[in-house]
Amino acid sequence: MRRKLWIYFVLVLVGTQVSALAQDGTATPGLLDSLSEGFTWLVNNVVFGVLLFDAGTGFPFIVLWLITGAVFFTIRMKFINIRAFKHAVDVVRGKYDDPEDEGEVSHFQALATALSATVGLGNIAGVAIAVSVGGPGAVVWMTVGGLFGMTSKFVECTLGQKYRVVNPDGTISGGPMRYLSRGLAEMGQGTLGRVLAIVFSVFCIFGAFGGANMFQANQSYGAVSRILPFLPPWLYGLILAGLVGLVIIGGVERIGQVAGAVVPAMCGLYVVAALFILLVNITAIPGAIATIVTEAFNPQAVQGGIVGVIAQGLRRSAFSNEAGIGSAAIAHSAAKTEEPVREGIVALLEPFIDTVLVCNMTALVIVITGAYNDPAFEDLRQQGAGAELTSAAFGSAIPWFPAILAIAVFLFAFSTMISWGYYGERCWDYLTGGRVMIVYKVLFLFATFLGSIAAPGPVIDFSDGMLLAMAFPNLIGAYFLSGKVWRDLKDYMNRLDSGEMRTYTPGQS
Repeated sequence: MRRKLWIYFVLVLVGTQVSALAQDGTATPGLLDSLSEGFTWLVNNVVFGVLLFDAGTGFPFIVLWLITGAVFFTIRMKFINIRAFKHAVDVVRGKYDDPEDEGEVSHFQALATALSATVGLGNIAGVAIAVSVGGPGAVVWMTVGGLFGMTSKFVECTLGQKYRVVNPDGTISGGPMRYLSRGLAEMGQGTLGRVLAIVFSVFCIFGAFGGANMFQANQSYGAVSRILPFLPPWLYGLILAGLVGLVIIGGVERIGQVAGAVVPAMCGLYVVAALFILLVNITAIPGAIATIVTEAFNPQAVQGGIVGVIAQGLRRSAFSNEAGIGSAAIAHSAAKTEEPVREGIVALLEPFIDTVLVCNMTALVIVITGAYNDPAFEDLRQQGAGAELTSAAFGSAIPWFPAILAIAVFLFAFSTMISWGYYGERCWDYLTGGRVMIVYKVLFLFATFLGSIAAPGPVIDFSDGMLLAMAFPNLIGAYFLSGKVWRDLKDYMNRLDSGEMRTYTPGQS
């Protein structure tokens, strides 16, 4: 059965892309229009009909599912997101890196690979969309979701290490599909574990093609084209696909090397750009913060009132940092360590960097410049062109800044795509037993090209649906296995506090 699943994926993916192109208005009428309408109906009534079902409360089920899990894990692990923060920084610095440990990448490279998947256009486009739809107050709830999400990341990445599979050639295969099947089998729930692992893998592959690939290509072209209007989307898609292909064919070691170089550069570039805007407008920062806080509890002109603001903020938090979705566990499972808890502690830094720091900087720029409610940008808000809206916000303060942002956007998109290419590859490997891997890689690169020329609406909807859907099987398994994580964490912290942990000089092997 697994060997034939890839054929189904090909058919569904092709249908998705045809639908997106048809909505762009460039496809011929008839069959393509029918496929487009059918796909739109499927996304709106089935995918979002379940994920965003709110029973009349205005609070989508999937958002409640994610935040409930994050709060539960935070309490269950006794606020490890706060207790272990300093230790996490020490681990990333290399203080506990044993060169003899089994694995493919260092703690830092694993963090960089995972961050390259999470610190992406969700921080640029997603924040702009959240503030436009939910108002400035959505930023507060986005931050709350990020803080609690730190513990969700800890749990899933600890499990990814604990149940990873080391292949005969030394490569690592880990992530939710492994701990769902192996971990639940230990508890006598083997059938449930296998079903959840297969469901997760399917959603992850679709998420890789859509939210982590097409969305990135689509939104990044919008920002780049503002600087290079003569660059046609098809040529941009070909260039981006070629660069991504050079990296993902090399496997996780090359991805880790590239991410380890690109992530600090892109984060630094974007943070410097945002800080420059904020320093130029430093007197407006207190007012912007007051607006954000006030609107979080007393929103004006936002559909659904405070519930709508909370839902929008938490939804974009999940889409940005992916806490609870399980994707980052795939990258962290490849880290060189014999301590699963240690890698989980490293992982909890991701939502803090991604949401608490980067997203809030973006939000402040958008609020200070007024781009989120400026009538001049209404078309961008209606189109869901979040990256272009953020670019416009930067450009309204400093005319030449969109050029800098375009470079950052490109790096964000590129790094996210190479990491998600690996995530989808591991899930494809689980479903097919490693067969026809070249088919997956070709499809992934093909989706990169199509994302640059497709209409943004269908791409964003499908992307949101598949990425959020991954949380269902992942969190079910994490709930079952949380007791094992707590026991391992307690033992680890006892050994750390007693001085039993061996340390190394950072940067030396």
